[in-house]
Amino acid sequence: MALRTLDSLGPLAGKRVIVRVDFNVPLKDGVITDDGRVRAALPTIDHLIGQGARVIACSHLGRPDGSPDPKYSLEPVAQRLSELLGKPVAFAGDTVGESAQQVVSSLGDGDVAVIENLRFNAGETSKDETERRAFAEQLAALGDVLVSDGFGVVHRKQASVYELAEILPSAAGFLIEKEVDVLDRLTENPERPYAVVLGGSKVSDKLGVIEHLLPRADKILVGGGMLFTFLAALGHKVGKSLLESDQLETVKGYIATAKERGVELVLPVDAVMASGFAADADHVVAAADALEDTAFGADGMGLDIGPKTAELFAEAIRSSRTVFWNGPMGVFEMPAFAAGTRTVAQALTEVDGLSVVGGGDSAAAVRQLGFSDSSFGHISTGGGASLEFLEGKKLPGLEVLGWA
Repeated sequence: MALRTLDSLGPLAGKRVIVRVDFNVPLKDGVITDDGRVRAALPTIDHLIGQGARVIACSHLGRPDGSPDPKYSLEPVAQRLSELLGKPVAFAGDTVGESAQQVVSSLGDGDVAVIENLRFNAGETSKDETERRAFAEQLAALGDVLVSDGFGVVHRKQASVYELAEILPSAAGFLIEKEVDVLDRLTENPERPYAVVLGGSKVSDKLGVIEHLLPRADKILVGGGMLFTFLAALGHKVGKSLLESDQLETVKGYIATAKERGVELVLPVDAVMASGFAADADHVVAAADALEDTAFGADGMGLDIGPKTAELFAEAIRSSRTVFWNGPMGVFEMPAFAAGTRTVAQALTEVDGLSVVGGGDSAAAVRQLGFSDSSFGHISTGGGASLEFLEGKKLPGLEVLGWA
């Protein structure tokens, strides 16, 4: 079955349209440090405004554990949305209470409101279906239809994502429609050569993706903290670098499978070894088979791929027609260990084809390093959701919208 899209909802003028967005943005002292997810919701919200709908945006932010917590308030997000839309955005100080009801009742055609953090109500994330349903019923009373556009949460069976979509007439917004289209292209008949670039800290976080994409990719590039488990599986010593000893046999299996299938498994040939996990730590470049042969010895800690590896990866990326990247190559938050991630990001901007940045830390990295969203074919707004999609898992927030 195909995803239900906005046109399936018919004319929306005068209707109260609940839009489940993903405004789970990073905040520091009440200030948004990356508004990418707010910007990603604009095409759908602008379209609804143009239709004359009465827009009620709802989202979670952080993990407030089912009760109000001022540091997780969506009020700064409502202010930023107002700036981006160039028009007032009303803010309700609760989710389904008196404030939300008053704000929604005061909306005119084309007006926009944001209600407070959904996770201030325990029913949003409850494991009890009855509790989720009860909260979804309260949310449903605020609107006439639901537009689901928070791709970052479609892998969760939560009240505003799943039950609400069962109660109200519902459809996917433009963001979810685009995410599904792009990710589907990565799993079904991608243009070749197809390269998958995996980083981040743990192999265990990427097991499903590796298994699902091994038969589909032409090249798999491994960086980030997980590279040291791969190097250890080849018999190399890795000092105090991040190592998942319990995954060594699994990784050996991946290496063997890649060889059997003719998949080019591109592993680092060097790494940046540091004296400790600190921005000002002493560091040197070491060959992959000699990571402990530095002044730090067995106390050395790998915090980035090395320059030769970065260039090796960049060439593999640039020579591909489809590239999916998930996970930074090193501790990009520290300038001394950001070079590998920067080189990979730059290579993705030069792909003659489809380049996809897989959300989460990868999206944060490219923005922090100064790359614009338009430099890439697509930046996913859902780290976990995009990975689960690529693992071939069923995502409840998509299934309830007709995707199968």
